[in-house]
Amino acid sequence: MELGFLGGGSFPLQGRRNIGLKKEKWLGERRNVATMAYDHLRVEPKWQKVWDEEETFKTPDVPKSGKGLEERKKFYALDMFPYPSGTGLHVGHPEGYTATDILSRYKRHQGFDVLHPMGWDAFGLPAEQYAVQTGTHPRETTKKNVDRFRSQLKRLGMSYDWNRELSTTDERYYKWTQWIFLKLFERGLAYQAEVPVNWCPELGTVLANEEVINGKSERGGFPVERRPMRQWMLRITDYAERLLEDLDTLDWPESLKTMQREWIGRSEGTELSFEVKSHSDRSISVYTTRPETICGVSYVCLAPEYDNIMELVTEGQKESVEQYVKEAMMKSDRDRTGEGSTKKTGVWTGSMAINPVNGEEVPLWVADYVLGGYGTGAVMAVPAHDQRDFEFATEFDLPIIEVVTGGDISKSAYDGPGKIVNWNNALSLDLDGMDAAEAKMKLKENFAETGLGKWTVKFKLRDWLFSRQRYWGEPFPIVFVDGEPRALHESELPVVLPDVDTYQPSGTGESPLATIDSWVQVRDKDTGKDAVRETNTMPQWAGSCWYDTGSNQSYSTIINFCD
Repeated sequence: MELGFLGGGSFPLQGRRNIGLKKEKWLGERRNVATMAYDHLRVEPKWQKVWDEEETFKTPDVPKSGKGLEERKKFYALDMFPYPSGTGLHVGHPEGYTATDILSRYKRHQGFDVLHPMGWDAFGLPAEQYAVQTGTHPRETTKKNVDRFRSQLKRLGMSYDWNRELSTTDERYYKWTQWIFLKLFERGLAYQAEVPVNWCPELGTVLANEEVINGKSERGGFPVERRPMRQWMLRITDYAERLLEDLDTLDWPESLKTMQREWIGRSEGTELSFEVKSHSDRSISVYTTRPETICGVSYVCLAPEYDNIMELVTEGQKESVEQYVKEAMMKSDRDRTGEGSTKKTGVWTGSMAINPVNGEEVPLWVADYVLGGYGTGAVMAVPAHDQRDFEFATEFDLPIIEVVTGGDISKSAYDGPGKIVNWNNALSLDLDGMDAAEAKMKLKENFAETGLGKWTVKFKLRDWLFSRQRYWGEPFPIVFVDGEPRALHESELPVVLPDVDTYQPSGTGESPLATIDSWVQVRDKDTGKDAVRETNTMPQWAGSCWYDTGSNQSYSTIINFCD
């Protein structure tokens, strides 16, 4: 007899010891059994065929009410759905899937109704790039790849309920992705903003970060520049505090929770303003978690994309600053923040900023290690106690002023505890010799009383950029009437991707959908006015963000299996 169980192989019963057999005969049979080969080419296809025909792993439908519902024990085993690439499964897929398969089988033997579905996170750039090159519809490429993945998973013998297979590209599924977006829009959690993106003039399209290598496009090696463009954003920063607090409720490894806390990046600090000399109507707002080091500021630094930056540049420095800003806009955030290189670059604006605490004038620089999307887009640089500032100051021979004791600032910045030095009675406060932590609290009180600074909480976490200038993605359920966005009615969902003649970029930075007038131009259902559809599409992972709450064969309702 053979058992159809993945990994268990074929276990002949004739090798079991029978008390009535002589010892010699039993040992001989045992040796014969040990030398028998497992014929996987015969055994596995046989049982996989049985499993398919008998729907062995089909999840029973849950009764809507009644005694049967109360008596059923349910277990939901969800794998992360793969992106169906043309190369098929890699070893990392079955490595993870085997664990959930073992658990699912175990729970079935315990009498549970087990929901163990499989699906495909199938929107993505590779299929669209292939369409641009060959003219093959991404839907066809995706279907071919999915068929290969499904065949491989079945050959591995995974116990999935294939009746509940889903794909994020199925309009019956992405109807609900669009519905979720409508709810976010109604709550004010989805909004539009001008956001810098990677624009390649030669290719006429926006590129993802991973498509940019050393400031050039991966395909063709063309120059890429950073250009502000209208994008949809999700206001995840509204939930930053809750995300942080709820980490304590998770049964996760502490190292993983630490990574999450650092990603959220909660900090408390002070917002201060540095006036710009010769520009009495302009000031630079900075955020610092260490106001006690403000007397160590030796320059103020602006991000290249800082609003109206050229207004702060003197006539003699305009050409240099313009050139620097242009070059900085061709770099990715990763390149700029030093993850790829520690060498700092920058240029002086020709202007000076005034320290609000001691009145000293410091130069106002532009440097690409400062990012416009983080904090205020400007930093008060304290080279003695911040390593990035130390590297910049060393590169451009700027002063390095120690204001907290404890380190050797001739070698590197010191950011540890210590005593305040070189305060020099600024703000008529005697802080020299005081512990830095105590001085910080004293300044917090002083700034609150005088209005010199504002104590605030900030997070590294940023709102989620939620749109792409691509064809192969979920269309947004949004139209524009007189230039203002309006949500479609739920009855108008799904907004289905139209067939197109070409998948080539529009050349304007817009999605290829923008070239299909018959699809873009519509009539607003509420006002009867002319309207235009949103032509951006959602990012690849939009549909994969919620399949843990929805997985059934009709796609028409969110499953209540786990209720």
